[in-house]
Amino acid sequence: MVAGVVLAGGRSTRFGESDKAVANLAGTPMIRRVADRLAGVVNELVVNCRADQREAIADALADYERPVRFAIDPEPDEGPMAGIRTGLRAVEAEYAVVVACDMPFLDSELVEYLFERAAGRGAAVPRPGEWFETTHAVYRAEPMADACDDALERGEGKIIEPLFELDYAVVGEEDLENFDAQSFENVNTREEFEAAAAQFE
Repeated sequence: MVAGVVLAGGRSTRFGESDKAVANLAGTPMIRRVADRLAGVVNELVVNCRADQREAIADALADYERPVRFAIDPEPDEGPMAGIRTGLRAVEAEYAVVVACDMPFLDSELVEYLFERAAGRGAAVPRPGEWFETTHAVYRAEPMADACDDALERGEGKIIEPLFELDYAVVGEEDLENFDAQSFENVNTREEFEAAAAQFE
């Protein structure tokens, strides 16, 4: 049994006044497109968000084929590390893939591969270039949540810091050549949103 955690608690400041998580992306809310990419891979879905987002996201995920639960940020606007921690605390599975709500091109085969690479370890994190893709990674839920707590208590702001407390596998460029590079694309602005919508139409 494995879980999916979708991070949706950000303020979408570069997107405009509306919440990009539920923005209509070529007829389907963006978070639903991400969730649908996970449906064939995970047994449960946990959405990390703010309390004021819950109703709209629940509507977007109506009739989803996996159980959906919400992990509400106890204090909003603490950043993605806090969101990862809160989301992972809510999963029932040992391992969970953590993804952002603005990755509509998520490659489900890559997610499956990350679960395989994470088995027996604390995490499997893609590194397609210089940076680790920490919001497109598989974690052993409890150790990563604990590592996030430790990092937050130390005042660490970098999302990569908790990873260094774990035994993690790096999925590098050579492995990633077998998968869709668009999986890592984030939709942050209206221009990127319109470009993404054109690919679905």
